[in-house]
Amino acid sequence: MGPDHYPGKELEAMSSAEHYRRWIVDSFSPYLGVEVAEVGAGIGSITRILLERPINRLVSFEPSFNMFPVLAAAVRGEPRATAINGLFGAGEADGGFDSVAYINVLEHVEHEHVELAAAHAALRPGGHLLVFVPALAWLYSDFDREVGHFRRYTRPALERLVAGAGFEVVKSRYFDFAGILPWYVYFTLLGGSMRRGGVSLYDRLVVPPMRRIEALAHPPLGKNVLLVARRN
Repeated sequence: MGPDHYPGKELEAMSSAEHYRRWIVDSFSPYLGVEVAEVGAGIGSITRILLERPINRLVSFEPSFNMFPVLAAAVRGEPRATAINGLFGAGEADGGFDSVAYINVLEHVEHEHVELAAAHAALRPGGHLLVFVPALAWLYSDFDREVGHFRRYTRPALERLVAGAGFEVVKSRYFDFAGILPWYVYFTLLGGSMRRGGVSLYDRLVVPPMRRIEALAHPPLGKNVLLVARRN
C-alpha cells in the first residue's frame, strides 16, 4: 500500500468512537501549546476535536489522495487550520511547533527514526511529541496487516525509540485495558474486521467507565500506548 491511497477502514469505523477520541485528545491537551502539527490526519476526526482547543494554528498533514478531500472539507472555513496533502517533514515545518501529534499513525510508518527526526526538527525547544499507537505484538492480526500496520508497540520499546531520537520522555502509559480481550478474540483469533456498530457500542458502554478507572490507576497493560516526550 502506497501513501497515495489508504483504505481507511478503521477510520470509517472509528468515526463513531467520539468518547474514545476525546479521551485521547484530553490526555494530550496539557501539552498541545498553541502551534500544533497533526501528522496523518486522515478524515479529520481528531482534527475537529483539536480545533475545539485554544490553539492558534493547526497544520494537518495527510498523504493519501482519497482521504485528503474529506480532511480539507473538515477544516474549510477555519482560519486557524491548514490541511496539506503530503508527507510530514522538516521541509514543510518551520521549527516553531509547540507540539507534533501522531495519533494512530506511527505504526503505519516503516522508517520510524526518519519520521521522529523530522518531528524533532519541527518542534521548538521545549515542544512536545505526542504519540498514540497500538500495543502488544501478540495482538497483531490480519486486520493490522490489512490496514498497513508495520508493528504494534510495547511501552518500553516506544520509550527507547523516542529517547533514541533525542527526546526526553515526559510520560507514557498503557491505555484501554478493557480492549485487550475483545481485540484478541475478535481480531487476532477469529480474524474479524472492524465494524462501525461494534465500535459504537464499545464507545458508549465501555469507554466512559474505563476512562474514569484508568484516571485513578494506570493499567499494567493496554490495547494502546500513549506517550508524551519533550524536545530539550
